[in-house]
Amino acid sequence: MLFNSYEFIFAFLPITLIIFIFISKIDSEKAIAWLVVASLFFYGWWNPIYLFLIIASIAVNYYIGTIINKINSKEKKAKFLLVLGIFLNLSLLGYYKYANFFLESVAYLFSTKFEFQQILLPLAISFFTFQQIAFLVDAYKGITKEYKFLHYALFVTFFPQLIAGPIVHHKEMLPQFMDRMNIKFNINNITIGMIIFTIGLFKKAVLADGIAVHANPVFSLAEAGHQLGFFQSWGGALSYTLQLYFDFSGYSDMAIGGARLFGIKIPLNFHSPYKALNIAEFWRRWHMTLSRFLRDYVYIALGGNKRGKVRRYLNLFVTMLLGGLWHGAGWTFVVWGALHGTYLIINHGWSFIVQKFNLLFLEKSKIWRGFSWAITFSVVVVGWVFFRAANFDTAILLLEGMWGNHGISIPNGLAVHLGGLRDLLNTIGINFTLGGGKDFVLTYVWIMFLLPVALVFPNTQQIMDRFEPAFNKVVDNPVTVLLYNNILMRCIKFKFSYGWAIAMSIILTFGILALSQVSEFLYFQF
Repeated sequence: MLFNSYEFIFAFLPITLIIFIFISKIDSEKAIAWLVVASLFFYGWWNPIYLFLIIASIAVNYYIGTIINKINSKEKKAKFLLVLGIFLNLSLLGYYKYANFFLESVAYLFSTKFEFQQILLPLAISFFTFQQIAFLVDAYKGITKEYKFLHYALFVTFFPQLIAGPIVHHKEMLPQFMDRMNIKFNINNITIGMIIFTIGLFKKAVLADGIAVHANPVFSLAEAGHQLGFFQSWGGALSYTLQLYFDFSGYSDMAIGGARLFGIKIPLNFHSPYKALNIAEFWRRWHMTLSRFLRDYVYIALGGNKRGKVRRYLNLFVTMLLGGLWHGAGWTFVVWGALHGTYLIINHGWSFIVQKFNLLFLEKSKIWRGFSWAITFSVVVVGWVFFRAANFDTAILLLEGMWGNHGISIPNGLAVHLGGLRDLLNTIGINFTLGGGKDFVLTYVWIMFLLPVALVFPNTQQIMDRFEPAFNKVVDNPVTVLLYNNILMRCIKFKFSYGWAIAMSIILTFGILALSQVSEFLYFQF
């Protein structure tokens, strides 16, 4: 069941909320039990068979975590149970997500041909696996407390964050479930939740799906082996860059809004990442809870920055490589992770040079900040090409087009309106092709509309800032605040008024009307 579907919006969500409100007035524990049942139904809607998988995973991890909690972490038994729990979780993830990838790679490497059955990937397995590994590690460290099985089950299955995150931490969620003040009817929570959910729906159904029609054909042509020109290649790459942005941003808003309806605040997972001035800042803004998990349970576990600079850079690279592989079982995801690992190494190297030679004055230069943003945004777009491409050849072919290796051309229908400029363009090597004028114009109109929205407008959490919409609040660095502190950021703040009521009604209407072309969230496949 998708957030952006009629079944969810007009049936599942209102029925679940109404029954929750009724039960919460009687008994908060029964209300939690209802949310667990509803969340399992939500998960089983896709494929009921995998309900047994997630229930078994919850039961085993809770049992292991409870035993670890009761014994001293210095005992060998505690460490054995931790290793066993992590092994079981990773084995489950490895079988369902990477078995086919491994067999295909072996077959290709040894030029063998054998048939194997495709294993269907269970929804959300990457997310609930990481959440439970973090729970076991924290139990071993003595951080977790004694929790009821019902609360733990809701921690794993809570439907607003179950399918595509955020990857929540037990200390963020379980105390909220145990607080009876949260598990009760609150009209403010319902109002705020509906507003955030509405904004997210609009981002996904109208903006992300609207520009998707200009991204998908370009990647399909490249996959078929077509050599695409400069503008066509960049049009496709930028369209996907913005599609992914509003798709993930929309999902994150809908998750936060959906959780808030029930009085629960979940962590921010998305905070205007294309405003980042360097790649490290990008990762502090993009898929924030995954970045946190990779930092706390992979990078630090590998030694972090405590074993010298060379080892630090190696740990960064390996962490991002694993992060890429987490996103998908394919070599393009491995390359994407390796690219970002390399980006981070270069970024940290540059930071060292800045400190060493006292170049901090560069941050005060608008030209330098603009250059830093352009470099960061460009390398992120290059990475998204590998992230989206069906295979390595497709990515390379598209990148060659973006580099201009396949020529530069514009549709002839557009060129005829350029007058004398047409001849000038021809002399510098720009060609004119028949057809495609409408697609060319629409593609770049969408890009020129959505890119400023991503860069200049406040995000949903900033719009709703005074209502504390999420569990955590992000504090931007002073340089980024200075660069993006414009009149829109200061003026577009939600308040209860007729103007905002009309605006939300219009946004909701457009979002609902766009549901006739329902599409999955891009992060559902991970």
